[in-house]
Amino acid sequence: MLTVNSIQVSYGQSVVIPSLSFTAAKAEIVGIIGRNGMGKTTLFRSLIGMLPLRNGSISIDGTDVSKDESHQRVTKGLAIVPQGRMIFPYLSVYENLISGVRGNVSSEDLAEIYSLFPVLRDMKDRKGGNLSGGQQQQLAIGRALMTKPKVLLLDEPTEGIQPSIIKDIARTLKEIRNLRNLTIVVSEQVLSFMLEVCDRLFVIEKGSLVREDPRASVNAEEIRKMLSV
Repeated sequence: MLTVNSIQVSYGQSVVIPSLSFTAAKAEIVGIIGRNGMGKTTLFRSLIGMLPLRNGSISIDGTDVSKDESHQRVTKGLAIVPQGRMIFPYLSVYENLISGVRGNVSSEDLAEIYSLFPVLRDMKDRKGGNLSGGQQQQLAIGRALMTKPKVLLLDEPTEGIQPSIIKDIARTLKEIRNLRNLTIVVSEQVLSFMLEVCDRLFVIEKGSLVREDPRASVNAEEIRKMLSV
């Protein structure tokens, strides 16, 4: 469903991702874990089209999107929940949810989001900036899901969120995957969250994927040591 082939990404002359490849199958949850400054957010910005590729390619469901603008990638099935959530603070919850929808708003799609995140229904008229961090994260995920993606990217979804809400988000992501057969790619620093949600786990260091483990054979202690270096 998502194929990333030998991409190279830079800021000016500074190469942040020298050459990175991975795939994510339909209905698979893939994790990219690493410390701050290792290239996670740069990778996700390149996937959604905020940063251009110097080399390599990105395909969604067999369609090359490497040269597409961000809005074109969304149309072709890619959506992102960015680091920091980036909801619109002065718009209502409802207005945030429909902000990325093209054409008519589906009442069925809204009902599905409200069933996944009941707090959003209860607060649909409240300004997004008045929600807690955890509620804003649920809003950001709901907004992304309203575009009916094939692949959902989540960049550091647990940042600034209390542990009880983190568990709820982990459970909901798996429910979303099962409900929609959705491919999900998550970047994180919190290993316990990744072990809870991911089918496969990569470790990223200095813009390269240096380790890959299926969930069943993850050596958590070895990965913790890599993250603490």
